[in-house]
Amino acid sequence: MRQIDHFIVGGTGSAPARTHKVFDPNSGAVQAEVALGDAALLDRAVATAKQVQPGWAATNPQKRARVMFRFKELIEANMEDLARLLSSEHGKVIDDAKGDVQRGLEVIEYACGIPQVLKGEYTQGAGPGIDVYSMRQPLGIGAGITPFNFPAMIPMWMFGMAIAAGNAFILKPSERDPSVPVRLAELFLEAGAPEGLLQVVHGDKEMVDAILDHPDIAAVSFVGSSDIAHYVYERGVRAGKRVQAMGGAKNHGIVMPDADLDMVVGDLAGAAFGSAGERCMALPVVVPVGEDTAERLKAKLIPAINALRVGVSTDPEAHYGPVVTAEHKQRIEDWIATAEKEGGEIVIDGRGFTLQGHEDGFFVGPTLIDHVTPDMASYHNEIFGPVLQIVRAKDFEEALRLPSEHQYGNGVAIFTRSGHAAREFATRVNVGMVGVNVPIPVPVSYHSFGGWKRSGFGDTDQYGTEGLKFWTKLKKVTQRWPDGGGDGSNAFVIPTMG
Repeated sequence: MRQIDHFIVGGTGSAPARTHKVFDPNSGAVQAEVALGDAALLDRAVATAKQVQPGWAATNPQKRARVMFRFKELIEANMEDLARLLSSEHGKVIDDAKGDVQRGLEVIEYACGIPQVLKGEYTQGAGPGIDVYSMRQPLGIGAGITPFNFPAMIPMWMFGMAIAAGNAFILKPSERDPSVPVRLAELFLEAGAPEGLLQVVHGDKEMVDAILDHPDIAAVSFVGSSDIAHYVYERGVRAGKRVQAMGGAKNHGIVMPDADLDMVVGDLAGAAFGSAGERCMALPVVVPVGEDTAERLKAKLIPAINALRVGVSTDPEAHYGPVVTAEHKQRIEDWIATAEKEGGEIVIDGRGFTLQGHEDGFFVGPTLIDHVTPDMASYHNEIFGPVLQIVRAKDFEEALRLPSEHQYGNGVAIFTRSGHAAREFATRVNVGMVGVNVPIPVPVSYHSFGGWKRSGFGDTDQYGTEGLKFWTKLKKVTQRWPDGGGDGSNAFVIPTMG
């Protein structure tokens, strides 16, 4: 059986005391075992990072950018292999897996411009003979704790910006699909990065706690469920760390009466069911405004959803593949049962779905549930599967309140031809990322990603300028060069607005 080890300098040197099974979601069979580390192993990785980071920070930004450029080239050259490896452990279809890699690569492309984005500010003559300038400097050692659903994209979101800014980085990926993060670290070393600059440690809660408690790790970035995000944020902050912790989501798609319903249905098919719904930016709730809109939308959704093809992850005709584990499949089906008990109408039922020849695979059929109401637990919580719920709103104001008052505030979309309605909605909705006729409003790499409320803990977002701020500290310098007269006439005075 394939063994997946940590990627640290010097290797582990012995067989792991604990391991975790890695499944093939298409067949349900165990395909590998990943080593689980502990605090002692983390200490070794941190000790190496402490040695290599000062030299990396002292490397000029142009040379750091050249490593990023080379890494970008290697990712592009290995795109097919990375996508197939990712697909084999996660279960998303190959095209989705390539998208996973590509969206992470876009942040690497942004990080290639680190000489430009690291530039500080300068004010000449802030006072008599006094100049003031600022510089961004690395924190030291950063760490990332990443989820199973984007094993390439989210690690690159984190370590791309952190390392380009001059930090060393320790990545703890999900133990469910750990191979791609290790491969990324191998390629980064091949790109010319110093050994030990990017290391990968595997583990469960024991490793997470070790990262959060380690005194030499200055900052931690996390993406996962909201309860764990809150835990990571509180524990990390108590340990004196800078922490950004992104949580769950329940994104809404508001459909106004004037919307292009054919476009909406096409968008929902991808946004709700793509990647088996295992995305924090999936669109699992659609909110038609008015009963007429709801009935027309439902009539178009049913044949479109029934036409979706569920297949193995290597099937080029499949719209989506299996979910990641048997436990997650059961959790999704339990939520469908809960919605039914709560009074939701199961229009299309994906429970009990099997694929011929892959009966033990972790497949869930597409599911559509109508007449869902805000008091239902299945609406309040994140299902994280191929399930679309319809929540009917009588008017615009009710549709605006639904995402605004929900516990999550990650993303939201409005579908309309009205510029006024779109502008009003985007301005007033209490959600961090808004799409106007865009179902999955993930900002491009030179902006920043992050939700509100229980979707995000901490003061800064992922990547872009916000990511740069998170992985650096701002130093401000006020300087004066005396004229050498020696009579004290050029005595220093703190500059003021006057």
